[in-house]
Amino acid sequence: MDAIDIERVADPELTDPVLIEGLPGVGHVGKLAAEHILEELDSELVRRLYAEEFPPQVTIDDEGVASLTCAEFHAVHTPDDAPDLLVLTGDHQAATNAGHYTLTDAILTIAESFDVERAFALGGVPTGELVEEYTVLGAVTDAALKESLEAVDVEFRADEPAGGIVGVSGLLLGLGKRRGLDVACLMGETSGYLVDPKSAQAVLEVLQSVLSIEVDFGSLEERAEEMEEVAGKIREMQSQQTQIPSDDELRYIG
Repeated sequence: MDAIDIERVADPELTDPVLIEGLPGVGHVGKLAAEHILEELDSELVRRLYAEEFPPQVTIDDEGVASLTCAEFHAVHTPDDAPDLLVLTGDHQAATNAGHYTLTDAILTIAESFDVERAFALGGVPTGELVEEYTVLGAVTDAALKESLEAVDVEFRADEPAGGIVGVSGLLLGLGKRRGLDVACLMGETSGYLVDPKSAQAVLEVLQSVLSIEVDFGSLEERAEEMEEVAGKIREMQSQQTQIPSDDELRYIG
């Protein structure tokens, strides 16, 4: 197999298609959001992207059939005046710095083969603590793209996220700009140590407003309730830890 191998599955005609990237990352925010789009809207698998930079493993389906690890592109035909979508999902990112560049370059080449001119990279930005009210941060390839996002409460903060945006999401901005694409990254605030459906929903609500698509959030809200139970237990443990004196403190008692 070559370093990159692209399997052509279908070639539907798309109207004003927009690339939506949702690979694994902080809180699995982007992955959850992209997969939820595919669960709620009619979609069609159009490309499989295989890469030597993915882990050396296969996935096993319900019938025990193995498939080589890959990323997948699905086409989503939207109604009325909304643009069609080209949704990228997968279970892995590249293993090396060079691999991220190679993988993102291939992603952009596939997107351009469908005449994509706009893209949204979806992800999370870690806060280091449990989040009560979810804010979506943004980054864009051109300042002119900010107005429509700020209108739906996306925040642009100087030097945030700290250290920049890494992985495919960051390179979609950097390499996408060099190719002349309009790219925005939407990042939901998340603790960074839990899978976060609420953050994914916050990102999707922004995307829904900007692209004029409609997505039901019922199943995502159910997952959020399950994770809220986990978060509640973490809060309880943190509270107990603050109430228990440390060994050093105990030495000064009596």
